[in-house]
Amino acid sequence: MIKKGDKRTMNGWAFYDWANSVYPLVISTAIFPIFYEAKTSVKDDAGNIISDTVIFFGSEIANTVLYSYVVAASFLMVCILSPILSGVADYSGSKKRFLQFFCYLGALATASLFFFDPARIELGMLSLFLASLGFWNSLVFYNAYLPEVAEKSDHDRLSAKGFSLGYAGASILLIGCLIGIKVFGMPAEYAFVLTGLWWIGFSQITYRVLPASGSSNKITGKILGDGFRELKKVGKFITTTRRLKRFLYSFFLFSMGVQTVMLVAVLFATKEVFVGENANPAGLIIAVLLIQFIAIPGAYAFSWASKKIGNIKTLGIALFIWSLCCAYAYLFVHDPFNFYLLAGFVGFVMGGTQSLARSTYSKYIPETTDTASFFSFFDITEKIGIVIGMVIFGYIEATSGDMRTSILALIVFFVLGFLALFFVPANEEPGALNPQEFDPLFEGHEEDTIDA
Repeated sequence: MIKKGDKRTMNGWAFYDWANSVYPLVISTAIFPIFYEAKTSVKDDAGNIISDTVIFFGSEIANTVLYSYVVAASFLMVCILSPILSGVADYSGSKKRFLQFFCYLGALATASLFFFDPARIELGMLSLFLASLGFWNSLVFYNAYLPEVAEKSDHDRLSAKGFSLGYAGASILLIGCLIGIKVFGMPAEYAFVLTGLWWIGFSQITYRVLPASGSSNKITGKILGDGFRELKKVGKFITTTRRLKRFLYSFFLFSMGVQTVMLVAVLFATKEVFVGENANPAGLIIAVLLIQFIAIPGAYAFSWASKKIGNIKTLGIALFIWSLCCAYAYLFVHDPFNFYLLAGFVGFVMGGTQSLARSTYSKYIPETTDTASFFSFFDITEKIGIVIGMVIFGYIEATSGDMRTSILALIVFFVLGFLALFFVPANEEPGALNPQEFDPLFEGHEEDTIDA
């Protein structure tokens, strides 16, 4: 059984961020996007792009557009699987087993990118799809443990600690990979194998200290359908609230922008900044590391600010900065210096936005043993937003032929998310949270009076 507030358990939970964050850095952000763009583009001697199209199942498509669509498809699959599996996990007490399964799936698929070949790009995109599926589905079950291992007063701090450990651990591996590639001539493909091994290896620390949930109900065919019924109950419950519902509206909107920026930032830089006389993959990696290191104090700074002015106001400040970053990227980021400057601001606000979004939601949900179902709903909200964001980003680039225009369009998501925060009340209406009405999904609720 889980003992809430146990320091060893909380630290073990947070350490999974150290293990899994190598995927979003090495695969989603740094080495693989550069590797992918180089493998699927033809450039002249000056570094200018001559052709950036690939043949995918017989159709010609821009490499970055294909990348956007494959990642979006993986998020769509997460939205399909998450409600089924979260219901099973809550009923059978198998959150830990699902966390392990998707961890191993993602890590092994990541390692299989070692065999990426543009001539068989369909297989390479399958590896990318499965790696993304494994990573994001594992986070559903990982995040669901937060309200179980920590008191609400510790959610902001513990969430920030997890993200900070992730930024630090991922940066260490990335630096090690860069030394191997630049100093010892290691092929870039070996970085993907090291990422998978790191992810699996360090996750064992979490699995060693993180207890399984208490339920031992058997999984039946009926339970597979119960996942969607659980999700429907969660959705019905949320409609009876004001604060939780309105926060999710805002979260849905700004997730379209935050995650899309993080997923396409390096591809944007390789096409719009580090080209021609500015072509310098090492300089691009420096910018990525800058984002990671600044994100660590950023996560703690926003956690500190949330204690002073509340979570919602702090998130509002973060979204305002995100909007300025998109405008700055469109108007001024044509050279490495301005990209480094932008990277500093993005890194600072990135850590705070991610950790506060997770901890704010965990504060707003009721006391329940069905945390996986609640975080499945949270995760689906985010992933649908990402799917829309990535598809819109890819569509605008495909139709306009200009990735910079797609970046500018992301401002709309941040502005709408910012405006939606104004309608999130400081406290839930008395009597609005009545989980007993939806038994057996909920097993009791303590009124949340934390000012967020």
